[in-house]
Amino acid sequence: MRHRVSAGLLLGIVALLTAFAAQSGEIGSSDSQHRLQAAHSFWTSESAVFPDEYPEFGIHGRGGKLYGWYGIGQSILLLPFDVIGTYAERLPFFAEYRSAETDPTVRNIVVTYETNGLVCVLSILVCFRFLLRLGFTVNQAAAGGLTLLFGTTFLHYTQNMMENNLILLLTLTGICFQYEWLRTGRRQPLLVGSMAFAANLMIRVTTALDIVAAGVFVVLLFWMQQVRGRDLRARLWSYARGAVPCYAVGVLVDRIYQYERFGSFWNTYMSVFASEQHKLNPGLDPRFPWTTPLHVGILGPLISPEKSIFLFDPLLVLSLLLAVFLWRRLAPEIKAYLLASFVLIALYILFYATYFDWSGDFAWGDRYTATAGQLVAFISVPLLLRHRADMGRLLWTTGVALLAASVLIQIASVMFWCPLEIYQMETLGHPTFVIFLRFKNIAAFLLGKMDAWGLNNEAMTEDPWDYVHITTFNFLPFVLRRIGQAPRWLVDVVAVMWSTLVASLAALLILIGRQARLGKLVQSE
Repeated sequence: MRHRVSAGLLLGIVALLTAFAAQSGEIGSSDSQHRLQAAHSFWTSESAVFPDEYPEFGIHGRGGKLYGWYGIGQSILLLPFDVIGTYAERLPFFAEYRSAETDPTVRNIVVTYETNGLVCVLSILVCFRFLLRLGFTVNQAAAGGLTLLFGTTFLHYTQNMMENNLILLLTLTGICFQYEWLRTGRRQPLLVGSMAFAANLMIRVTTALDIVAAGVFVVLLFWMQQVRGRDLRARLWSYARGAVPCYAVGVLVDRIYQYERFGSFWNTYMSVFASEQHKLNPGLDPRFPWTTPLHVGILGPLISPEKSIFLFDPLLVLSLLLAVFLWRRLAPEIKAYLLASFVLIALYILFYATYFDWSGDFAWGDRYTATAGQLVAFISVPLLLRHRADMGRLLWTTGVALLAASVLIQIASVMFWCPLEIYQMETLGHPTFVIFLRFKNIAAFLLGKMDAWGLNNEAMTEDPWDYVHITTFNFLPFVLRRIGQAPRWLVDVVAVMWSTLVASLAALLILIGRQARLGKLVQSE
């Protein structure tokens, strides 16, 4: 027994190494950079929005002050790391680097490594825990955790710190612990899961859809377990008594934050944003921001070559195939989870279908539906392994091929900062097969053929900051070298550390594979 190793421990280390290896030192998203500034304003005298950012960003609130239009959730998470990063930046060791106003800043490096590392590790461990609770073996659950990390767009959003991975962590935590309540009847897991959903409401109000999906999961599972009549009503009442007060806490915090900024408990930051835009541009469509034709917003996330969830998360296709061909063999809890997750994808697509920016604009894929897609995608590989004996060779081979394709796509997604292809499409036109373009960019960059293949254009150079960041591999040592503001010795040290980290990650993955084949992976106690 002493030769066995904890799968949870190994997965946690892999997640941490992966998160660190993927970082560029930059936040990766202007939205989250603004949320970081909001967190900074909580404990300093700085404004949440700088005056020179308006009207491109910011809306006026109480007292005429400028505020961002986001929820408070991610800013709360960033707050302690912002404090650490701010004081770290003031250390004498970084005085020369700081005085040169270098990029990336020490503060951003600290925030990205700590925040993304924490969220990544917790997400993979919760995924592993949930799969174990669903009855998968340790090997299958570990494969599911690695699938989420390397086989879905979760990897991209580990590098580019939008809200996606934080939302996924909280949604997955909510579902996992509410399912534990279903299995055990203990009140504590229900409260933990419900508070996770409540925290999600503070990040983005639309995560109420995740709560709906969790409710669908609970009801479906009761129904599939033949719970009916008075017993069903009693259990649902018990569920509501535990969950709804927790959700109310999340709503209350969100509403207080809304009132503090905009003087109302009842409106949303989206309605305030729309009102401000109409004042700035009286000729704006009265329906703004809900101006996209419905069919465009529905078909876009499904079939467009630039944003299709099936192209950016191919394992969604595998989950669909397995659900269709293995449905009768699937356990009730798996059926309920898959149905609820598909419902969640549909709800997000429908909600954002008429939004003017239905796809999330400067993002890898459709960031509004990406998290829901990940919830479906990661379970595909555990199902593939569990039911290998029940499927034909063609389905198995298709599954392996989709897994390989998805891993390659996710690795490609972190090679360059995501606006690269968006700039290129200004001259390449629409529609563009973004996944293919990304692989073409990687090949052209390695071969020095960016100009020869027509992949450089004037749009890429219009913003000097963006130009520097989209013309190098998006990892910290490459970014430092490209910008050229850090001392050469520091760049070399960071490069050696990064190479060592990547080599250690590869070795650890080989070890996990070997231990899994030998049956030596065990569940963490």
